[in-house]
Amino acid sequence: MREPIDGRCHCGTVTFRVVLNDGLASAMRCNCSYCRMRGAVAVTARLDDVTILSGAESLTLYEFNTRTAKHYFCRICGIHTFHQRRSNPGEYGVNLACLAGMSPFDLAEVTVTDGVHHTSDSEDGKKRVVGVLRFMAGKTSPCV
Repeated sequence: MREPIDGRCHCGTVTFRVVLNDGLASAMRCNCSYCRMRGAVAVTARLDDVTILSGAESLTLYEFNTRTAKHYFCRICGIHTFHQRRSNPGEYGVNLACLAGMSPFDLAEVTVTDGVHHTSDSEDGKKRVVGVLRFMAGKTSPCV
């Protein structure tokens, strides 16, 4: 059985519960213009598997280009919580950093998919991997 995980934005106004399709195995980043700037690692959930517990009125919607993808973020703290995917509108990409006890820095590697040449725009409709992000923990040093 897949276990529900609680999530929230930074300020705690928006809270939600999610069941992930494939757990952390679905973790990925995208290289489209929006995702490059946003920088979040997303994990996959079906639309029915995300339940907003509080703060729905504080979720703000951002759409661009085809307006198929629906990016939701908290209007108070600005944190992106989840987005309805363009590649599969029946799924949400959930911001891993919003999930209780999880951090993208807990993952050694994160697949980066080609959002610049989106699957919905390609002839074969296949998702393409363009790289891998690696986090290698090291000794911390003060910022200069």
